Amino acid sequence: MILFMDNKAFANRISELEASIQEKQEAIDAAEDEKDALSSSLSDVEAIKAELEQSKADLTSYVAQLDAQVAEIEANIESLTTQIAEKEEEIEETKEELAEAEADEAEQYEAMKNRIQSLYEQGDTYYLEMLASSGSFADFLNKLDYIEQLSKYDNNMLIEYQGIVEYVSLCKEQLEVEQEVLNETKEAAEAEQLVLEDLISDKQEEILAYEADISQKEVVIAAYEEEIAAQTAIIEELEASVAADRESLWGERVYNGGLFCWPAPSYTRISDDYGYRQHPILNVQQFHTGVDMAAPGGTPILAAYDGVVVQAAYNSSMGNYVMIDHGSELYTIYMHAQKLMVSAGEEVSRGEQIATVGTTGRSTGNHLHFSVRLNGSYVSPWGYIEKP
Repeated sequence: MILFMDNKAFANRISELEASIQEKQEAIDAAEDEKDALSSSLSDVEAIKAELEQSKADLTSYVAQLDAQVAEIEANIESLTTQIAEKEEEIEETKEELAEAEADEAEQYEAMKNRIQSLYEQGDTYYLEMLASSGSFADFLNKLDYIEQLSKYDNNMLIEYQGIVEYVSLCKEQLEVEQEVLNETKEAAEAEQLVLEDLISDKQEEILAYEADISQKEVVIAAYEEEIAAQTAIIEELEASVAADRESLWGERVYNGGLFCWPAPSYTRISDDYGYRQHPILNVQQFHTGVDMAAPGGTPILAAYDGVVVQAAYNSSMGNYVMIDHGSELYTIYMHAQKLMVSAGEEVSRGEQIATVGTTGRSTGNHLHFSVRLNGSYVSPWGYIEKP
């Protein structure tokens, strides 16, 4: 026995199917637009280098300008990485929609096949025989109406089946386009990473070439001393600001003598220690204000101890840096970060992530420069943190 669907219910199903088809077509168009937008979002490394070339005469200006370009590219890579994750989720959803649509298609096809088989078994004269067997004119009209409904039912099944077939086709097309977008987004992220590494390599070579220029030994030494003096001036200014406004900012803090945690977890190689050291090229004694902890770019930098962020900003020498007040005029400073994750005025806890390792500022490789200051002077970090 065939259960008929009224015209309104059928119209609703067809309307929903048409809306789904329209939605799929719009999703395909949107994915195509994403593909077109990808190429225009990539960095032009040659144009960037040409622009940077003009500032090479002034190393400080060059470093600051290059770091700004690197920050833009890193943000683009982060955006592309997010897009990759989102696209992978969309592909999984489309796969599920395709599987459901194919199941509907198979079910509808089976129903139509059974209906055609039934018509074949009944023969061409079935409807005429049904009408001829009518006992009255009213019975004849009822059977005629039944035959008309049956014909509409068969036609509706065909219309719905054709819609489902189209929807399945669009699901497959969407899946294919989304996979293309995913592949191209991954390629774009890899291309941006190569641009990033190229620019960082150029900066390292420029700094090393400057420091290795023996003919300008006195200039290089003076520039280094000027750089440290400029860093110290900024830090002292921040310390003075905290001292003046401590009560109104966050109240009097007291360092309780607790042991600092290692600010670059899982990486314990010291590439440069605190104190005076011999410059390998210039053959002069230079004072290193902190401990350099070698670590891959992007790895976490942690707050060594509880405190309040005094500053989180960029400087052409220190790069992206964070300064934390631990109370009792004790401060820690974290330099050359890739990305800052805190802002001035934030309360932080021992072991909380505040940044990621990078090579911004006057740096020739990924590392954390970690300094400790007490009562307005640099002190050895080893007095507060266990050497690994």
